[in-house]
Amino acid sequence: MEPLRIVLYSHDSLGLGHVRRNLALAHSLTTHLPALIGREVTGVLISGTAVAPGFAVPAGWDWVLLPGVDKGPAGYKPRNLALTMTELVSLRAAVLSGVLAGFRPDLIVVDRHATGIHGELESALREARSAGPVRIVLGLREILDSPVPAMAEWARLGGPGVIKGIFDAIWIYGDPSIHDPVAAGEIPFSLRRLIQFTGYLAEGRPTGSATTCMRGPYCLTTVGGGSDGHQLALIAAATPLPPGLGHLIVTGPQMPAKQVLDIRHRANPGTKVLTTVDDVIHHMRHAAAVISMGGYNSVCEIMSTDVPALIVPRTLARAEQRIRAHSLARAGFVDVHEISSLTPDILHDWLLRRAGTAIDRSGIRLDGLSCLPRLAAALFDPALERINLRPAKKMKAEVGNVAI
Repeated sequence: MEPLRIVLYSHDSLGLGHVRRNLALAHSLTTHLPALIGREVTGVLISGTAVAPGFAVPAGWDWVLLPGVDKGPAGYKPRNLALTMTELVSLRAAVLSGVLAGFRPDLIVVDRHATGIHGELESALREARSAGPVRIVLGLREILDSPVPAMAEWARLGGPGVIKGIFDAIWIYGDPSIHDPVAAGEIPFSLRRLIQFTGYLAEGRPTGSATTCMRGPYCLTTVGGGSDGHQLALIAAATPLPPGLGHLIVTGPQMPAKQVLDIRHRANPGTKVLTTVDDVIHHMRHAAAVISMGGYNSVCEIMSTDVPALIVPRTLARAEQRIRAHSLARAGFVDVHEISSLTPDILHDWLLRRAGTAIDRSGIRLDGLSCLPRLAAALFDPALERINLRPAKKMKAEVGNVAI
């Protein structure tokens, strides 16, 4: 039987969140879906970030890179090409239509932006729908934004009717007991019948070499891709360390070189500054404490450990990171502090109190990567929706510190 063909799309303008989330999906679907449907998997990861091919893909997968976009004060703009935004969207739309028409996927999962940048994906999705049997899913992180801008974005798409006309399902990568975006007013209530909560995409993420670059106990500061993490990394670098504790700061591959040099220049003794590490999850699991921004992937990786974490959310653009940090803090799973009032002394005090302790995170659904193959299989055979790849976690409520 022919392999099941899958396309995972992400628009990718800032950071690495979208591409990393789709990579986690690709690994999970490749590992678990064949046993459920009796077919191997092959797929295409569509991305708009030039660093995407640096990430390892599962066997049977390949990349398609779209001409890049950046975000400017007036919105999206071409990253490199000397084109108008209208011309760039037309070019990206043509690439998308060509890939979907040529690859003829059985399953398409669209990450976050339902019709892509300025609607670049809509025609390709509708053409794929009319060309033959295909299942199309919208994958959403558990938090979109505060309600007013979130609903405005749905309105710009044309409203719920457009979504219902294109998509078979909406997968929300979270736990509604922590945050329910429908109840919070971030997703139109009329779309609720399409929605399936998967749990956070935390447990079962692919790891690297399972080695650490640190000797002895250490804390870890990570700022995701790094494009907007300079301020937090700088505060972390200037933080006095408790006795016997080292410090690893991972700036991310997208932090400008001048900023990385600035952090290295100001770093306290005992602090190592790297742009990337081979296995960030392994470094998290063996850290005494983690300081991080509030991006979805970083938080998922933290939640898969029992290591104490201080989340310092991004404050510009969307309210997503702040909502995520405070939702998890109310449940007792992390601490949170705003960047505007964070100082090296405050961070030092937090490390003194938290480093080396353990956090019980068993009261949250972290098994989204095990749930997704079952949901994907059920799109082709609804009877398979009842199959669990492993027992569901027992839910419990916890209360903890919201802020330090």
